[in-house]
Amino acid sequence: MTDAWHASHGPSRLWRGGPWALELRDDELADLTFDGRRVLRSIRAVVRDRDWNTAEWVLEQVASDDSTLELLLHSDGYGAELRGTVRVDVSGDLLVVSFDAVSTTPFETNRTGLVVLHPPQIAGAPLAITHSDASVEASTFPRSISPHQPADDIAGLAWHDDGLEVDVRFTGDVFEMEDQRNWTDASYKTYSRPLALPFPYALAAGDRVRQSIAVRVAPLSPPDRVTDRDRLVLAGGGAFPAISVGASTAPDPAPPLVPIGQALLVELDLAAPNRHAALARAAASGRPLDVRLVLDPLRPDALDDLVVRLSGLPVVRLGAFDPHTHVTDRDASAAVRAAAARAGLDVAIVGGARSHFTELNREQDSIADDVDGVVFSVTPLFHSRTTEQLIEAVGMQRLVAEQAVRIARGTPVHVGPVTLRPRFNNVATVLPAPPPQTDLSLGYGAHFADTEDERQDAPQLAAWTIASAAALAVPGVASVAYFEEWGPRGVVRADGTERPAAAALRALAALSGLPAESAASPDGLVWAVKGGGTLLLANLDRDDREPTVVVDGEERTASLPAGGWVSLEV
Repeated sequence: MTDAWHASHGPSRLWRGGPWALELRDDELADLTFDGRRVLRSIRAVVRDRDWNTAEWVLEQVASDDSTLELLLHSDGYGAELRGTVRVDVSGDLLVVSFDAVSTTPFETNRTGLVVLHPPQIAGAPLAITHSDASVEASTFPRSISPHQPADDIAGLAWHDDGLEVDVRFTGDVFEMEDQRNWTDASYKTYSRPLALPFPYALAAGDRVRQSIAVRVAPLSPPDRVTDRDRLVLAGGGAFPAISVGASTAPDPAPPLVPIGQALLVELDLAAPNRHAALARAAASGRPLDVRLVLDPLRPDALDDLVVRLSGLPVVRLGAFDPHTHVTDRDASAAVRAAAARAGLDVAIVGGARSHFTELNREQDSIADDVDGVVFSVTPLFHSRTTEQLIEAVGMQRLVAEQAVRIARGTPVHVGPVTLRPRFNNVATVLPAPPPQTDLSLGYGAHFADTEDERQDAPQLAAWTIASAAALAVPGVASVAYFEEWGPRGVVRADGTERPAAAALRALAALSGLPAESAASPDGLVWAVKGGGTLLLANLDRDDREPTVVVDGEERTASLPAGGWVSLEV
């Protein structure tokens, strides 16, 4: 294992208090269990600024005994200067997490307080919601990914899972829940300060934030039976999607390249002075282009000017997004379709969400319904940058792809780009000014965001890419675009040498258009995808695995190194 893959947080430690246990990952209380059964995915304190950027917590001290765990910490970054404690107290079947912090300076925040992550396996479970007036509402954890808050005005939640009755009580603020599977997070999140209230709100110097979450459990029955974690049964149907890569946003010069995938996805901001240079560099590759435009409402003529330049280029798809909502509303679709007609460009017009599946899910009523393809991006490291988050996101990508196909109602779905970190901050309150250069000497677009990640070089990213493609390869998904072609976010480095993910993408691209089947192990750490006579297997586990895959009724067993992948002929 490389350090980059497992260095997304400091050394973790296991803490036990009676029947309770949790893993401390920096400031996060992760995988809270009772008698070995997971109750909650996580509890942690968060500090968000006015643009939803998350300040880091610096751990000053950790103290613990057999019933108490206490973190002394302070926040760092984005102007947030809070000091305080996160404390865990256990007594029998009760676990209480308390947060007590003081802002030492004035700070505008959208959210400061505790958040709870519920594991996704409770989808469909009955849920009792206690509201702030003590009334109780009967509900469920949603099975389909909920576009909006499935629960609000929360003072308490109660449900059953894995033979346990779980009761959670919240104090210090009013809480509500969102379905984080929208962002491919493996969780439902319960958080404080309802979004219906104005934000940002001010914390004055000396203001104190105090919240607590009390979790009580009662065993009702034995835990669920664990199935064979190494048995995978291929299923599915339909053609494996075309595999593409994103155009590089890195500074010139481009290295010599051997093409990977079927097309190049290039996103161009019509307000950026170097948009023409970015298009020219992508076009110089001679590859089919999937072009996505961010409209400039201050210069409507920029759309025609750019689309005219597409004439004579091998453009396979063209789409446009509103710069504020990041979706293709009816006006954006009509504008780009009309511009293509004026330029004599006969091309598929696509639309959807430039940012996440979240916006596609939430804005279904406002997104144009006359598009020839539905698009959205995938960014697994939006809420958290841990490798655990990255791995857990793969299973959620399958759910997102299936729901996107249902939303598309027969229209082809094009996923991408799939990138580790967000290419831009879609929840920022102020749009960043584009750089003034008309050339690419400094790069463009995502190069100016906090998008570089050391795991781009990790061998395990190749296995993750195989697993991700297996998850996204559902009938109705026509193409998937990954990362960038070259540069710090690329599958090729700026010096022209290939990263490990390049070989994975070449193997996946060879399956494009073939009848496909896929499967995942019960624990979601081993994935398989078969196209034609080729079977690709990926292992996201820290340990070696020997999965048995049922292929056309016959069992095949393979040895998979930790974080590795193999290609087999079947």
